[in-house]
Amino acid sequence: MTVYDKDKLYKETRQIAAHFRNTLGKNIGGITSEIAAYDAARFLRLSMCDNQDAGFSATGTEGERQGLKILIKGRAIFKDQKARQRIGQLNLGRDWDLMLLVLLNDDFETSEIYEASRDEVVEAVAVKENQNSKGAMSVAKFKIIGRLVWVREEGEVADDVWDNQS
Repeated sequence: MTVYDKDKLYKETRQIAAHFRNTLGKNIGGITSEIAAYDAARFLRLSMCDNQDAGFSATGTEGERQGLKILIKGRAIFKDQKARQRIGQLNLGRDWDLMLLVLLNDDFETSEIYEASRDEVVEAVAVKENQNSKGAMSVAKFKIIGRLVWVREEGEVADDVWDNQS
């Protein structure tokens, strides 16, 4: 038996991460991706992958995501940071079907989750690779090619509500 349940532990981790950043001006390594994966699984009803070498983070358990291998990326967007955030290099050689981008705020709370199919991501990265980018993508680009699927104020967003192309 553990002293903390998972939800309480993640709540305290968010607080420590925010205090650490506010005090020292830098992030605790790996904390954003860990919180992002936890929140995505919780909010979108995903099953986390136990195998770190699988090439994906979770699998869908119901609805449109059921049975899909899902890669989860997280990015904390801070008010005092430059606007040109990068997701980082994507390993397209791994076996995944769908990618989620979880955006966290200054308090390391999830504010939005976007998703894009593997084909959409591969196509966007291929365009960038022709410009010497090595498979990296900006948060802004992912938001353009993806769909908003969860927002803090409302929870899950229906497919027909969000239009990021207008």
